[in-house]
Amino acid sequence: MSSSVVTLSQIESYLWESANILRGPVDAADFKTYIFPLLFFKRICDVWDEEYQEIVDDTGDEQLAWFPESHRFQIPEDCHWNDVRAKAGNVGAALQRAMREIEKANPDTLYGVFGDAQWSNKERLSDALLKDLIEHFSRRPLGNQAVDSDLLGDAYEYLIKKFADATNKKAGEFYTPRSVVRLMIDMLDPQEADTIYDPACGTGGMLLAAVQHVQDMHGDVKRLWGKLFGQEKNITTSSIARMNLFLHGIEDFRIERGDTLRNPSFFDGDSLATFDCVIANPPFSLEKWGEEQWVNDPFGRNFAGLPPSSSGDFAWVQHMVTSMAEVSGRMAVVLPQGALFRKGAEGKIRRKLLEMDLIEAVIGLAPNLFYGTGLAACILVLRKRKPKARKNKVLIADASRLFRRGRAQNYLEPQHTKDILNWYRKFTDVEDAARVVSLDDIKDEDWTLNIPRYVLPPLQEDIPPLPQAISEFKEALDRCRDAEQQLTEAMTQGGWLK
Repeated sequence: MSSSVVTLSQIESYLWESANILRGPVDAADFKTYIFPLLFFKRICDVWDEEYQEIVDDTGDEQLAWFPESHRFQIPEDCHWNDVRAKAGNVGAALQRAMREIEKANPDTLYGVFGDAQWSNKERLSDALLKDLIEHFSRRPLGNQAVDSDLLGDAYEYLIKKFADATNKKAGEFYTPRSVVRLMIDMLDPQEADTIYDPACGTGGMLLAAVQHVQDMHGDVKRLWGKLFGQEKNITTSSIARMNLFLHGIEDFRIERGDTLRNPSFFDGDSLATFDCVIANPPFSLEKWGEEQWVNDPFGRNFAGLPPSSSGDFAWVQHMVTSMAEVSGRMAVVLPQGALFRKGAEGKIRRKLLEMDLIEAVIGLAPNLFYGTGLAACILVLRKRKPKARKNKVLIADASRLFRRGRAQNYLEPQHTKDILNWYRKFTDVEDAARVVSLDDIKDEDWTLNIPRYVLPPLQEDIPPLPQAISEFKEALDRCRDAEQQLTEAMTQGGWLK
């Protein structure tokens, strides 16, 4: 197939076929552990070959083409894709060695990038299976000349989505629906000069959406290089995030692996580093999140109070607030709606955040939008310095009716996100949908942000007049009593009731 006519759908199908080769010996939840490292390995080797050939064609000097300075990433001797492809046996061990040596040869950029897959486990990955996989990936060149980074990056995102669909319940740990991500990014409106941070970055979708937003606004994407930061606890997921950014052509970023609430990774001296845009979809109501360390948090993240051990929602919120730049800082976070009205320690934290006038908007979403939970979530938008017109006010919006129903999941469509974004930007009342509420009004409601307290759903047109409704209720009650009497008589006659 000619590289000049390759389409996104073709490359997507090609990548999905690789997952089908694994089907059977490997559980669907583990596809991503193996497919993404192989794809990345093949990509960097094909790019290395292109760089080599380009120098040879330009200069005729093969020795110069071998120089480390001639290549974005170094491929050590006997660690190229073709070297592994040529192995007759112990293919997994050869793969594992090649990946580790490449990581060591590129310590500043690729260390640990291939994750922790056990390639040499022959019970799961036989030589025959691995050779089938390698031959499949060898069918198509994946260098820049064959597939540009935008196309390959989009195909990579497609594969992440497919793996999320295949594993559903577990997918919430690494994947946020991209329509929700784009909505959050559009509300924060990152600029090319901004720093952007995701403390629960999953596969990197929010950082990529920020890059795409800047590109769509005709900004200079390269000015974002060195300004993208993320942390992710899961080793496979953090590796996928790094590969995801590299495959999208982003060369300078920092994604660290670790537990953000217990061991944050980014510092400015002894304090946490701060960023212009902070965005996250952290795990909902996380238990055992690190409460014991937060009693005396060295970074002052319990400034509004100590969240309960049963739910880390407001630990994430306070970590993100602490990570906001003093003047330009703004953040968007996905939370379960229970965080809006739960009392106790969370109620006190919510009150403190409101009294500090940090909360700018609360947007209730439809149920069943997220993988692994049918719960209705919400987006909280916070800002260190609100515009004058928004001070001491909160936009509370009910977007629960905006969704397309799917078989296993609901979907937020582009028109829905456009409507919500308009509500947020205009910051005015919208009948049956949004209301600008003063802090005094929220105080009168005992500091709850429970959306129905402020925005009532519209009355349905088919609701009957009250006298008719009462009459119909009485008739239904009479029928219920008659049925109950008949059931009692039947059971008595049958000897069931003595």
